[in-house]
Amino acid sequence: MHAYDLTRIIQQSILEGGKPAKVIAEEIGKPYSTMLREANPFDTTAKVGVETLMDLMKATGNLAPLRYMAAKFGYDLVRKTETATEDVFSGAGNGYSVNA
Repeated sequence: MHAYDLTRIIQQSILEGGKPAKVIAEEIGKPYSTMLREANPFDTTAKVGVETLMDLMKATGNLAPLRYMAAKFGYDLVRKTETATEDVFSGAGNGYSVNA
């Protein structure tokens, strides 16, 4: 997995979405400059943590970073339906059951 590619996708979700980046920063509880620095693929000293990534996806409504990661591991991201009986994270092959 190329960190640059994932970070670029995160940066695009912040800068190219319909919501101003300053509003996103406020929603996730990060200073605007810190959020932009963490999402800058050319800044090698600050990176988006997993909790922040989840907050960013929720704030932007953009799941492209999650889709990218799933694809890199050979999976397709499929929305869980109300009729699904299996948790999204407890699929065959990982051996773990996680409730999100």
